[in-house]
Amino acid sequence: MDLESPFRPRGPLDEADAIAQLTDGEIDVIGLMPWSSNRTFLVDVHGDQIIQAVYKPARGERPLWDFPPGLYRREVATYELSHQLGWDLVPPTVRREGPLGEGSLQLFVTADFEQHYFTILEEPAHHPALQRLCILDIIANSTDRKGGHCLLDADGHVWAIDNGLTFHHDFKLRTVIWDWADEPIPTDILDDVAALLDAGLADGLGQQLDPVEREAALTRARTIVQSGSFPVDPSGRRYPWPLV
Repeated sequence: MDLESPFRPRGPLDEADAIAQLTDGEIDVIGLMPWSSNRTFLVDVHGDQIIQAVYKPARGERPLWDFPPGLYRREVATYELSHQLGWDLVPPTVRREGPLGEGSLQLFVTADFEQHYFTILEEPAHHPALQRLCILDIIANSTDRKGGHCLLDADGHVWAIDNGLTFHHDFKLRTVIWDWADEPIPTDILDDVAALLDAGLADGLGQQLDPVEREAALTRARTIVQSGSFPVDPSGRRYPWPLV
């Protein structure tokens, strides 16, 4: 490992193996991640190989007036929503006990950190993933989808991180993704959302939310299917700050 960098290369890892190791592996804390509003840690997780993850313990959360404690549960819920939809947008994320108490543990994504939503958008090949992310964020009610929360890895895969401010029962959407406003949502995306409505929220998702939050998420999903169009922001105020 490069002594000047805390980041560790890893071999191939499929989603199921990642979840298993994140759930059961021994955690060693490397240090605090920079530029985080809450205490967020880079950790090594030991298993068949050493993988790295981002650990967000509940005790490191800064209290918010509009969200109850336990933002880490919303990190897990957003992964579970992405997983249930089959969209592979959120890195594998689990809820577990760690060195600083219960929190979320998310597989660390090695990415080009010069890239963000606005640069990724320049490549049309990434538009299907970004359109899915737009709809994911509506169902999850993301209140803080900044451009820098969109990553592009070496394989050209788009990932969405920093998902703690989600699933509020009041509609609080704030996002940078408005580029397809009022355009028809592709049929395959609508079909995936309709399938989620038919099945109901999976246990791994529903267990992270209270009953009102679960029903609000399903209501937003129904609205997407019924409208068939990407959302419009007539107010011009549903943007996070800063944008990146």
